[in-house]
Amino acid sequence: MSRPYGLLAELTHRCPLRCPYCSNPLELAARREELPPAEWQRVLAEAAALGVVQVGFSGGEPLLYEGLELLIETARREGMYSNLITSAVGLTPARAARLRAAGLDAVQISLQADEAEVGDAVAGARVHAAKLAAAAAVRDAGLPLGLNVVLHAGTIDRLDGIIRLAESLGAIRLELANVQFYGWAHANRAALLPTREQVDRAAEVVAAHAERLGPRLALIYVLPDYHERRPKPCLHGWGSRALTVNPRGDVLPCQAANAIPDLEFPNVRDHDLAWIWRESAAFNRFRGFEWMPEPCRSCPERERDFGGCRCQAALLTGDATRTDPVCEFAPDRGLIDAVLAAPAAPGDWRYRPAAGA
Repeated sequence: MSRPYGLLAELTHRCPLRCPYCSNPLELAARREELPPAEWQRVLAEAAALGVVQVGFSGGEPLLYEGLELLIETARREGMYSNLITSAVGLTPARAARLRAAGLDAVQISLQADEAEVGDAVAGARVHAAKLAAAAAVRDAGLPLGLNVVLHAGTIDRLDGIIRLAESLGAIRLELANVQFYGWAHANRAALLPTREQVDRAAEVVAAHAERLGPRLALIYVLPDYHERRPKPCLHGWGSRALTVNPRGDVLPCQAANAIPDLEFPNVRDHDLAWIWRESAAFNRFRGFEWMPEPCRSCPERERDFGGCRCQAALLTGDATRTDPVCEFAPDRGLIDAVLAAPAAPGDWRYRPAAGA
């Protein structure tokens, strides 16, 4: 059993945006259910003792969580690198300065597109201009700026403009993440799924810009699962490198694991992180190889892809123990092929509710 290196701290599901690909679950945690700052401080201390070296403060929108600066201070005191993963709505120059003074190490801002008309339509709110102003505030505060853009059918053809915008904003890292179909993205799959042709063109655009930019701007291109023939090594294997704590205090091997309905996840209100990581049934459920069905168990790739994504298997087949249907050898690969062959409905999506209460 390895140690966890990263903790994703989902402080709240409250968010001013309504993105149709949001990774939050369809059932959002209410404000009254959120862990208080004192509980989060204990969780951070336990994470550091367990071996975690990096914490991402996320949501929803973590800027809405009262006590964010206190938790950043706690992470710094515990020796962990901290990254704020934010929509940037509300990230003023004064707030950016306070966050840096608290010990924040980096900021990652989500962008929906390269132009306001498209970006605001995807976000379901007029926020594009505020995001650009927040990016400047981050730079002026002396914090490293990273950007994240979720690519889908409506934005993947805008890659050239997106990359040039990131360059103009002074970002040092741009994650171009093809939409992963969990949470709200799964509910909106027909509206978000790009074509094979779009995916291939996007890869060419990224490669050309990567050669032009060199080390000035790191371009991280996250491949689209459904158009692949082999599954991704989900977080280097279940319960292997990372853990997520959601606003209610449930501890998950990854942020999408609540897609598995028949698996009960432990809560930090009931157990410490060390017990959860080492002893809990949920974290041990898909470790190793004994749980694997064929063809995974005898596959030479099993130590590389770990049978693929358990959450994706659960969402597509109803059974988290099945081979990830993305795999070309999976008995359920036909499910993916049927999705790819189905008519697309670009833009015809259901927005995530904006949650502020």
